[in-house]
Amino acid sequence: MQDPIELKNNIKKWSKELGFDDMGISGIDIKDDEKHLQNWLDKKFHGSMNYMMKHGKKRSRAEFLVPGTIKVISLKIHYYSRDKMRAKELIDNDSIGYIANYALGKDYHKTIKSKLKILSSKIKEYSNLKGQSSFVDSAPVLEKAFARNAGLGWIGKHTNLIDKSNGSWFFLAEIYTDLDLPIDEPSINHCGTCHECIDVCPTQAIIAPYQLDARKCISYLTIENKESIPLHMRKSIGNRIFGCDDCQSFCPWNKFAKSAINPDFKPKSNLLNQPLETLFLWSEKEWDKNTKGTALRRSGYKGWLRNIAVALGNSKTTPSIKRVLQSRLDGDSEMVREHIVWALEQH
Repeated sequence: MQDPIELKNNIKKWSKELGFDDMGISGIDIKDDEKHLQNWLDKKFHGSMNYMMKHGKKRSRAEFLVPGTIKVISLKIHYYSRDKMRAKELIDNDSIGYIANYALGKDYHKTIKSKLKILSSKIKEYSNLKGQSSFVDSAPVLEKAFARNAGLGWIGKHTNLIDKSNGSWFFLAEIYTDLDLPIDEPSINHCGTCHECIDVCPTQAIIAPYQLDARKCISYLTIENKESIPLHMRKSIGNRIFGCDDCQSFCPWNKFAKSAINPDFKPKSNLLNQPLETLFLWSEKEWDKNTKGTALRRSGYKGWLRNIAVALGNSKTTPSIKRVLQSRLDGDSEMVREHIVWALEQH
């Protein structure tokens, strides 16, 4: 086996060669974060995301999920983002469907998993590794806590990870390992007295610094939620049809955001800045074709129509919008129909 310090340096080098933007190593003790998670669950802030409580302590105790784990290798890779001014222009244009930055390109899971597989093989080749497992948002892992302890950034008041040099537009991935590698210094919190993310949240989902009520979050309402969107939340959603970026778009640290280099994360032309009416008229077959290989599949076709119906209800009244909405009134989804009726009532 290589010297642990030399091996760590090599892991950093290999990860860079594979397109990861940074790598850090932490221990496995995140008991304070475990308490924070339990408190969050006790308050029912997870809504219908029952998977958040399904695995008990496995989410916060790496050795429970993968026996023998003693260190966590955390990695990050940047994705496409729009700056504050461009984001505001799109949010203010109520005829356009706003899709969260991360979902405009290819689904990140496959891209990152393939890189993790190569990196894991490299580590195994140059060490006496007995076992390791890699994850990218695919297992019960408190990834932000491990990444913070590995020096990749601090958890901001909006509960996303922020890097002082590169903002917050990045995906995280982990390798659980039984190698006794040197650990990094945890990141220091630099949010200070800033509360921009709390102020700009359209639905006041950030109920206090570092506390997010997912049930109010537009990302939850338009993606994870499979039922009707509560009436009192619909106006606040505006034209956001899949997720929301506001707490990150308006974060001052994102003026240092790095542009994504990986071509997989570049926006698909049929998704970027498209008219709501065009997107609403996609047949299920067209939706299937146009969203293939993207994270947009997570909402499902009915969720897609539901979300756009709400956005159309929030747009300026035109004869065209009324016609488009009425054209889908006879669809087979009662949930979608309910939101169409609501949208027509707004006009």
